[in-house]
Amino acid sequence: MKNQNENTNAFLIHLSSFAGYIFPLGSIITPLILWQAQKDRSDFLDEHGKEAVNFNISFGLYLFILGASFFTFFFRIFSKILNKIDHVDFRHSISFNGDFFNFFGIFSIVGIVTLIKIGLIIIAAMKANNGELYKYPFVIKFIK
Repeated sequence: MKNQNENTNAFLIHLSSFAGYIFPLGSIITPLILWQAQKDRSDFLDEHGKEAVNFNISFGLYLFILGASFFTFFFRIFSKILNKIDHVDFRHSISFNGDFFNFFGIFSIVGIVTLIKIGLIIIAAMKANNGELYKYPFVIKFIK
């Protein structure tokens, strides 16, 4: 059984990921600082810190890629609207030929990935508080 102080610190390392909702890159910087400050205290804190940092870097990368594709669809729709405005014909409505739904499809995927991220952070924090090591799924091991 791990020391309760170590469990609490590992718990806080995982929950510090929510700092990303307060300031930019906070979900990476805050766990990184907490991990660096406490990694020499125990192997338990070192493992949880690595997992939290790797997870947040990985999901930050995933959300960046999804966000970039989101803007690609946005600009495609915007250019089609501008093209339709150049040739105004009030008898016909603007048709998006499926791009409109792709736009909101990407938007909803970003939302789903964000909800999954929040859920995984909570699960990892609870496991850490119980003294268990949690391995996040879909993580690229940047720090080994």
